[in-house]
Amino acid sequence: MRTPAFRTRATVIAAAATAALSLTLTACDETDSAAESAGTQAAGTALSGSAAPTASAGAAQDSGAAQDSGSGQNTGDTKGTGTTGGGGTEASAATPACTTKGLTISAEMQDGPPYTHIVLTAENTSGHSCLMPDFPEIRFLENALGATPAVAKSKPASAVVLTAGAPAYAVVRLSDGGTDENVRTAKDFTLTFPGGAGMATVKAPNSGGLSVDPTKWATGYWTPELRNGADEF
Repeated sequence: MRTPAFRTRATVIAAAATAALSLTLTACDETDSAAESAGTQAAGTALSGSAAPTASAGAAQDSGAAQDSGSGQNTGDTKGTGTTGGGGTEASAATPACTTKGLTISAEMQDGPPYTHIVLTAENTSGHSCLMPDFPEIRFLENALGATPAVAKSKPASAVVLTAGAPAYAVVRLSDGGTDENVRTAKDFTLTFPGGAGMATVKAPNSGGLSVDPTKWATGYWTPELRNGADEF
């Protein structure tokens, strides 16, 4: 027969075993909770780390788009740049050529030693902008003597575009001011534009006609302004 002391000892051992089991379960729960917390933090860190490159990539794309846009704008500006001419207008492929029918052309004397000159004025009466030819093709006498040669140093830096009502000028040398067997009188002369743009007959600015020398005559290029002294030749 078991004694009360034996029962008491058995009860103490059972209580101790229960307490130990409870501590073990608590420790397991805490370990599992800690592991879950660590896993959650690691997952959050991983997600945070992957989001940063995505934002950086988006910023890089935005930056690249801005650079492309700027580059495109610069390219567009370059393409849009035309040749500046008379009246501050830019020449373009859409600018038509001036024709003799759309111009009023007149001549005035510009005498001065040692040469004799006239100044041609061509006013744009077409009602729209047009592109002037480089220089007027002038024939004072019969075709056999040919047209007056152009003087390269009088060529302007850019093409001449005339707005409606704007004038262009060309200086023409007639002779060296002397009298010899080569000098002849011209009551009028013809002015031809290239490319089938027409021909005009211009009367001499004085009743006595123009004294011209085929060995001396020359014509300057059309310019949007009458440049004093700049076209002397």
